Amino acid sequence: MSVEYSIIPCDPAAHLFQVNCRIAHPDPAGQVVSLPAWIPGSYLIRDFARNITSMHAESGGKPLQLQKLDKDSWRCPPGAAEILIEYRVYAWDLSVRTAYLDTRRAYFNGSSVFLRVHGQEQRACAVKIAPPPGAGGWKVATAMTQADVDGNGFGRYTAADYDELIDHPVEIGAFASTAFEACGVRHEIALSGTQRCDLDRLASDLKRLCEYQIRFFGEPAPMERYVFLIMALGEGYGGLEHRASCSLVCNRDKLPLPGKTEVDNGYREFLGLCSHEYFHLWNVKRIKPAAFTPYDLQRENYTELLWAFEGITSYYDDLMLLRSGLINADNYLELLGRAITRVYRGKGRLNQTLVDSSFYAWTKFYKPDENSPNAIVSYYAKGALVALCLDMKLRQLSNGAKSLDDVMRLLWRRYGAGVGVPETGIEAAASETAGQDLSPLFDRLLRSTEELPLQEFFNTVGIECCFRAPERQQDQGGQPGRNANAETRADLGALFRGGGQHPELQTVVSGGAAHQAGLSAGDVLLAVDGIRLTASEMENVLQRYKPGDQVMVHAFRRDELLSFSVRLQAPEKNVCYLRLDSSADAVQLQHRKGWFSGGAE
Repeated sequence: MSVEYSIIPCDPAAHLFQVNCRIAHPDPAGQVVSLPAWIPGSYLIRDFARNITSMHAESGGKPLQLQKLDKDSWRCPPGAAEILIEYRVYAWDLSVRTAYLDTRRAYFNGSSVFLRVHGQEQRACAVKIAPPPGAGGWKVATAMTQADVDGNGFGRYTAADYDELIDHPVEIGAFASTAFEACGVRHEIALSGTQRCDLDRLASDLKRLCEYQIRFFGEPAPMERYVFLIMALGEGYGGLEHRASCSLVCNRDKLPLPGKTEVDNGYREFLGLCSHEYFHLWNVKRIKPAAFTPYDLQRENYTELLWAFEGITSYYDDLMLLRSGLINADNYLELLGRAITRVYRGKGRLNQTLVDSSFYAWTKFYKPDENSPNAIVSYYAKGALVALCLDMKLRQLSNGAKSLDDVMRLLWRRYGAGVGVPETGIEAAASETAGQDLSPLFDRLLRSTEELPLQEFFNTVGIECCFRAPERQQDQGGQPGRNANAETRADLGALFRGGGQHPELQTVVSGGAAHQAGLSAGDVLLAVDGIRLTASEMENVLQRYKPGDQVMVHAFRRDELLSFSVRLQAPEKNVCYLRLDSSADAVQLQHRKGWFSGGAE
């Protein structure tokens, strides 16, 4: 191997990894090395090099002076023979994106710990993973190819190139584990953190899900082995896809408990996360934008297609739970109603197009602030609704013979081998499947801020799309309302935090009562009409008023006491729930059956 790495959790109490990079044949003009600035799947410059706490290099036992080129790049002196670079990385990020180390667990993504050796990225490389000093009972979980490892997985691994090396996250610790086979492929589960998960049930459910997705695109599966790396926490949610694994963070209470057989709301959410990351095996890890072929990990890689790679995946994640039999139709419609609610409870859908949401992910979506709900729309959430509209349109045009399923399989055949999808490639594949030009539809769905014609497309499958007023700030939708007075209560037009003694405005909704009165995000509300206001009573206080009522609000802005005359408004009907149309005809029922089952209609 021309480049070999080693990594050891050298000081777990200080959260430090020791990493060595040995370069057998460095560039004689001066070898350049760098650490990536971001990780694929999470579109934000994270500057991983800032976590390097020390670095030195040597050649033939003699020290070398490294030249700093920029925030994450270095150059070795010209003419050096074999070079050894030793450095330490601070790892204290309990997420799926970077690296973490303490006395109980180690985890890392290669992009945050392994230097890129410029000019040698396409060459095979190896890494030796060592246990921390004195560790007992620790083992390794990763999808990386084993070369020479012990019974616990410590030892030497290989990768075909640098891109593969950094696309295999590594979990180290005394985690629980199990395995199952899906379509002839071994799948492993490594579950870290304190939990009481029924691993057998989890493996059984994931087996059904994985087999369905593999068969959806067509056997064989695109990998020889797959690993679910799961970290259970008291509070947490997130995932990141990789070529043969995924990293997941979840609330431990959302894992299936021994003795339980139902799929409750929490477990349903976790299975949806697993489904989402697994679908990425095809949609973004192999079918990927041309802008990501190859990735440039030192700077932003712009594309307008994230709506497709994340949005279409978000559309299919819950649909795959239904089709694989893990949830029923009522569960699915509830989840879809919640997805619609997430989009419609924000004003950003009226201000940002979906292609702009994709393009500006680096500076807007991944850097949200107090005004984000008014200014931006999620390419995940709205992208999923656009995928729904496209699916229904294809079924409508073909009388049920074609669907978005056919588009995805066409994309897999055409681009799955690593040829990047051009910016117009998704639209072209959909038009090809439809047998007609769908540009006018895409102009409306992707390049305008018009409301989506949801009911028009739901008519294809005999579904009613209903909207009601929120019953509380955290109303997620998906179900009919229970409070008959919700639509007649007064609305402040703001979201608030309730962690302190008094409510603090988190977001002021554009055009709402708070906005019209001059209230701002960060204002701490003290009293309404002279009555002290507490965080826990905020929503109850609003129930005492009706739309049109004028109230006096006293608030602190920074350390200044201000007063505002607020004319309360009626709440917007922006919470969605779906129901089956009892008058649906035979054609609509047939289309619905094909949509729910994924089979031919």
